[in-house]
Amino acid sequence: MNANLKTANRPALVLSTAVLLTCAWLGSSVLADEPVRSETVKFKDLNLNTPEGVKVLYSRIHRAAEDVCSERDWIFQPAAATCAHKAEARAIAKVGLPQLSAYYRAKTGDQTQLIVGR
Repeated sequence: MNANLKTANRPALVLSTAVLLTCAWLGSSVLADEPVRSETVKFKDLNLNTPEGVKVLYSRIHRAAEDVCSERDWIFQPAAATCAHKAEARAIAKVGLPQLSAYYRAKTGDQTQLIVGR
């Protein structure tokens, strides 16, 4: 009887696996066709020679990265967090302000070299 249960469950397992792989493939295809999302962060109003100005700029960049990379579907949440981290690092590197880079490193613990264009 135990062998019958294994045989009876095999088609269901194969079908479930096929459906899961199809969903993963469709999801990756949809995401690949999406345009790159971006958001402009303005900071002309900030005094970047003060710690307060740098902190506000970092907050704006951080919020924009989270907005651009946000996902409602729980299955994409880990990818969204990675996206936000990378977007934030790229934006900070693009600004090229040493005080902002230092603040970012202190805030996140990320000691890697910030490189523009990655």
